[in-house]
Amino acid sequence: MKKIYFLKSCSTCQRILKEIDAEVNDFELQNIKVDRITSIQLEEMRQLAGSYEVLFSRTAMKYRALNLKEKNLNEEDYKTYILDEYTFLKRPVSIIGDRIFIGNSKKEIDALKTALN
Repeated sequence: MKKIYFLKSCSTCQRILKEIDAEVNDFELQNIKVDRITSIQLEEMRQLAGSYEVLFSRTAMKYRALNLKEKNLNEEDYKTYILDEYTFLKRPVSIIGDRIFIGNSKKEIDALKTALN
């Protein structure tokens, strides 16, 4: 399975999709704003990633708006926030077989490119 969870309106996600030639590499693309993440999909991501916290974006505007920095969040909280609001998923999340690549850091994108070659 090759799948990418992304946000179509995110220019960084769009740049990465072009960089890895997502269409040529036969990725299934899921725009998480239109086609929301299910609890089953999120659980699959968690199993590959090791935790919900790793999948959680602290750069989302709602993170500051909800003052979540001041709260002591646990795994169930991270899961709930990601399922309730798509912006809390660190993007993009790419899955190739049993490997997961989370976010847009150079290290993650380089590892994704290496996995494709």
